[in-house]
Amino acid sequence: MIDTTVNFEQLYQQFNNLPISALEKRADQLNHLELDSFYDQLILECLSYINVNEPDWTYVAAHLYLKKIYQQAAENRGYSGQAYGDFHSLIQQLSDIDIYSPILLSSYTKEEIDELGKEIVPERDQLFTYLGIKMLTDRYVAKDRKKRIFELPQERWMVIAMILMHQEEKNRLQLVKEAYWAMSNLFMTVATPTLSNAGKNWGQLSSCFIETVDDSLDSIYDSNTDIAALSKNGGGIGVYLGKIRSRGSMIKGFKGASSGVLPWMKQLNNTAVSVDQLGQRQGAISVYLDVWHKDIFSFLDAKLNNGDERLRTHDLFTGVCLPDLFMEKVEERSNWYLFDPHEVRQKMGFSLEDYYDEEVGAGTFRMKYLECVNNEELSKKEIPAIDIMKSIMRSQLETGTPFMFYRDEVNRMNANAHAGMIYCTNLCTEIVQNQSVTTREEEYTKDGKIVIEKTPGDFVVCNLSSINLAKAVNEAVIERLIPIQVRMLDNVIDINKIPVIQGQLTNKKYRAIGLGTFGWHHLLATNKVVWESPESLEFADRLYEKIAYLTIESSMNLAEEKGAYPAFNGSDWQTGAYFEKRDYLNADSELDWQGLMEKVRAKGIRNGYLQAVAPNASTALIAGSTPSIDPIFNKQYSEEKKDYRIPVTAPDLNAQTTWYYKSAYHIDQKWSIAQNAKRQKHIDQAVSFNLYIKNTIKAKELLDLHVSAWKNRLKTTYYLRSTSTDIEDCESCSS
Repeated sequence: MIDTTVNFEQLYQQFNNLPISALEKRADQLNHLELDSFYDQLILECLSYINVNEPDWTYVAAHLYLKKIYQQAAENRGYSGQAYGDFHSLIQQLSDIDIYSPILLSSYTKEEIDELGKEIVPERDQLFTYLGIKMLTDRYVAKDRKKRIFELPQERWMVIAMILMHQEEKNRLQLVKEAYWAMSNLFMTVATPTLSNAGKNWGQLSSCFIETVDDSLDSIYDSNTDIAALSKNGGGIGVYLGKIRSRGSMIKGFKGASSGVLPWMKQLNNTAVSVDQLGQRQGAISVYLDVWHKDIFSFLDAKLNNGDERLRTHDLFTGVCLPDLFMEKVEERSNWYLFDPHEVRQKMGFSLEDYYDEEVGAGTFRMKYLECVNNEELSKKEIPAIDIMKSIMRSQLETGTPFMFYRDEVNRMNANAHAGMIYCTNLCTEIVQNQSVTTREEEYTKDGKIVIEKTPGDFVVCNLSSINLAKAVNEAVIERLIPIQVRMLDNVIDINKIPVIQGQLTNKKYRAIGLGTFGWHHLLATNKVVWESPESLEFADRLYEKIAYLTIESSMNLAEEKGAYPAFNGSDWQTGAYFEKRDYLNADSELDWQGLMEKVRAKGIRNGYLQAVAPNASTALIAGSTPSIDPIFNKQYSEEKKDYRIPVTAPDLNAQTTWYYKSAYHIDQKWSIAQNAKRQKHIDQAVSFNLYIKNTIKAKELLDLHVSAWKNRLKTTYYLRSTSTDIEDCESCSS
């Protein structure tokens, strides 16, 4: 961490050769408008000095910006003389004008709030870079309806902690203080919906959702309504379309009547555009289709910039579901068959998407697929498998998508396979949980009202939070951090109000959380580990094994305190298969996996799904680190948003770390894949894993990367990031 107390004075004296006291004295002589302008000029000047040789100017700019918002908050709240005002008064003020949720005042007494107010440490504001504090202030701290600043950064952390712990029955204030410690020191971040909405009188706290659409008009339109409701409340949505019949399929005995999946994609595209996320950005929706579906080619072309616009859905993100057998056919350069899922159900008596290969190279999916291939009554289209892969890669090079979902590996490693099937992943490819359709059973009138009865399916909800690796690992706090982080995530499940009922039910059934990480490249650089080295692989293996152990242990302890998740019996957690599949019991490890397995089997586990590594683009910037498990683009760049352009350097950049900050586009991606394979073994869900390529890459080289990802047993890959593509991340999954 930078010693700002020393650097501020040195850098200020550089600035126009004025000491700090002279600048502050000048500020005291200005009125409100003059003061804002004065600070803005100083900040712009400081930002102009930021470069790879003098990166610390960002902290001077942040210091000035903090003085500006302290002054604004003091004026708006009616206090003077200190950076932070009375905490209880803030909560009362914002509750009176319906900005804060009434939960804060109804759950905590004035004495308790005063005690928590004394825990606030204003000095921790000095941890922020300029970009970090500006993003946090612009987007997340509570303001009144005139957009005036009331809440300050440390108060945002404390309010989040209070909301997440307000239902705790034992040691509640201590748990609030512990959650505040974790967030205010930037050891972790919460998901952006939680960061934005916790404690406020609107919005929900979960990051994203996955819907499974059935092959019926009711299901399609009901799903669209649910997706619109979630989009309005700030959630990113993944949608599985693989059950919908293909173009030319039969409808009620009429051949060729179906228009396939494209019209429903167009409908979702319109929803994404027209139902925005709290007025801040348009909805974010991804759609997934199986590689054996007859509409796969039109699906893959849907985001291309040329061709028939009536068949384009530029505002959706696409993902393709790939069985091992398809990848084998690609390698063999042999043929692949496309089917209509409706016809398969009608003539074969099963749904092909309901199967997967239980073992590598063997299983029920390939058996059912071959049954379909060999049935002469079943219409099918034969095509070289490599042609489909070419179409996938062409779309990726132009648009960055489709995302890749390796369905067999996902389902083989599913800890809750006893209770369901995973058909696709979410918008950001890190969530893999059981899915099923919600069906309408009956519609009737009762007491003058229309009653619609539905059987709820598994509607996936992901609740995210991430460890700031460089800070938490380097300061040796992960043993203390992970238990409070898991508790915070678990509490989101109970306090969140999801606008889709089946989502509420699924949330309680599995109690799924997604504890992730960011700052991997930052961690490597500060520990002088080269990205393309065996040491980085060993580092990833050891670190993520430890995180997995602590996360499982924390959830097990919560189960002992509060009870296991309802679907625990029969799960891989309960049988011990979770530990066996990952070879933990035979591993040469310092961790007592045998003992942990026995404890989990005896005591249960609180959360059916535990870990997921999200993109973390926004929150990593707020915390002053590097996003997710990605390498940096450049050592210096400009972060460009709608209303500002800010120079940024790699974190903790100095003469020692600079050699370890190699650009993503110059890193051999085989090393990144190998790192992620080590990481993925210890993560029960998945990782938002990007591939970085130059736009001069050859088709064979790109194909080799995909084959390598599949052979290394990655569950998903996210964007293909090319030097020629401009890609905007989904912010819902930042945590």
